[in-house]
Parts: sequence; structure tokens; C-alpha cells
Amino acid sequence: MPNRRDFLAGTLAAASLASLPAQGLHAAETKSRWPICVFTKPLNSMSFDEMASSLAEAGFDGVEATVRKGGNVSPAEAAEKLPEMQQAMRKHGLEITLITTDIGGMDDPHRATVLQTAADLGISRFRMRYGKYDRKQPIAHQLEQWKQQFGSLADYCGKIGVQALYQNHAGENYLGASLWDLDRVLTDVSPDNLGVVYDIRHAQVEGGMSWPVTWRMIQPRVRMLYVKDFKWIDGRVANVPLGDGLVSQKFFDAVQASDLKCPISLHEEYLDHRDPALVPKHLEAMSTDLKTLQKRLGIES
Repeated sequence: MPNRRDFLAGTLAAASLASLPAQGLHAAETKSRWPICVFTKPLNSMSFDEMASSLAEAGFDGVEATVRKGGNVSPAEAAEKLPEMQQAMRKHGLEITLITTDIGGMDDPHRATVLQTAADLGISRFRMRYGKYDRKQPIAHQLEQWKQQFGSLADYCGKIGVQALYQNHAGENYLGASLWDLDRVLTDVSPDNLGVVYDIRHAQVEGGMSWPVTWRMIQPRVRMLYVKDFKWIDGRVANVPLGDGLVSQKFFDAVQASDLKCPISLHEEYLDHRDPALVPKHLEAMSTDLKTLQKRLGIES
């Protein structure tokens, strides 16, 4: 007898495929080596259907949906709203490739609701909350605490069939900024239960010229990529359109030369995501960045 997860996933899949246009069916059947989704943080003011229609027209394969306070879906409403969002995406031939959450461990109050709903829907990846160092505590002690915390979360993810992903983020307080500390924390953790979403923008900001070393080190744990660009302006980091900054073509060449076969999430973060009036400009920027990303990866659009 099918369980609730199989029934829900099967019902949604059948309904979605029935409503897909011919080009959507083709997109669902032919997956690129690097399916490209887009971070939906700037599009919170759009309905799910409007968002899906616009992003499908732009040429994306899926979305990175925010399931957190102030996001596309609030954690408390995940059981109700996340299926609605998935159905809207599938109607237009897209998938929810990843959900971004504030879940960092087993103690999160919305962990079970959010992750079990995602698992029931067949959404297999979620981005975790960042870890931040306490300057008053020894570093080694904090790394050991994270090792235990992440190990417990990874065990849970393995049991319910979802994959946690930790993003490297530049900055003196962030676990994983240098990537060496993150690799140490994840030593005994299966990357298929808790892996790394590698952010080249943050890696290059933090690593300067040495990022290729940490890229090679962490690559066996990488299960997804984040792409965005930046410049240094008056000693501060500024986000810029992809191709206008310092993110090197060397990275995209390394990805092509690797055996990685994983999704890529495009982050457009150089326009104000808080202003709904800018949504048309966000969509235009996302479409332009997508074309640049495809060109850099040698993908025909």
C-alpha cells in the first residue's frame, strides 16, 4: 500500500505533467549536466504562477525557493504552501531544485514540518543556516560542536530522504568562509546526506588567488554550485552582473573539466530585492545573467 509521501508525490506529478505544454514536457525529460535554477528572493511579491511563468520564459530549469521568515513560503505554512508552489512551478515545466531554510540542526522548531513536507513532495535539497563563530570560545571546541550537530542532522536527512547543503560565505564570523574549517567539520559526514553548495563569489572574495586550492579540496563534498559576481569598490565588496566582476572564467573551465554533474543556482543580488517595483528589472537581469552563465559553461541557450 503506498504511503503518504508516495501518494502525494505521485498525485502532484501526474497533475503537473498533465498540465505541461509540449516544451515543458521536453524540458522535464531532457536534463542538462548542470540544470540551472534561480534564487527567488527578489520575487517575493509575485504569485507562484506569475513567478513560474516568467522564469520558464527566461529559460530556467527550476527555482531555489526561500522557505524561511519573509520568504516565498513561511516555515509554519510549509505543509500548505510548498505544495502550491511546486504545482505552479511544474505547470510551467520547472522544478523546485532547492529550498533555502533557516534550519541548522535538529533543534529547529520547524525542521520536521519543512523537511518532511519537502521529502513528501520529492524536493530533495535544502540549504542550511550558516554557522557563526563565537569570538569568546575556542575555535577547536566550536568545530567539535558543529561536527556533532551536523552529524545528527545528516543522519536525520538520510532517514527521510533529503540532502542538507551548507554554503560557504565570506566573512570573519562564518563557519566555512575559508572552507578548511568546513571540510574538517564534515570529515565523518556523507556528502549525500549533508554536502556543500559551493559559492564561487564568496570563495573568491575570501580566498583571493588561492581559491583553486580550496576548490579542489572541497569538490568531493560539492553537490550544488552558486554563481554570482562581485567587485571591490573603495575597499568593500559590491555585487555586480555576472561577467562584469572578478569571478574568473578559470572557475567555469574547472567545472567543465571536472566530473561534477549537479544543479547550479544563479543569484542576482545587485538590485534591491526589497522593492517590488524592481521585479521587472530583476527578471531582466536574471535573464541576462543566465545567458552569460550558459556562455561561460559552453551551453547553447
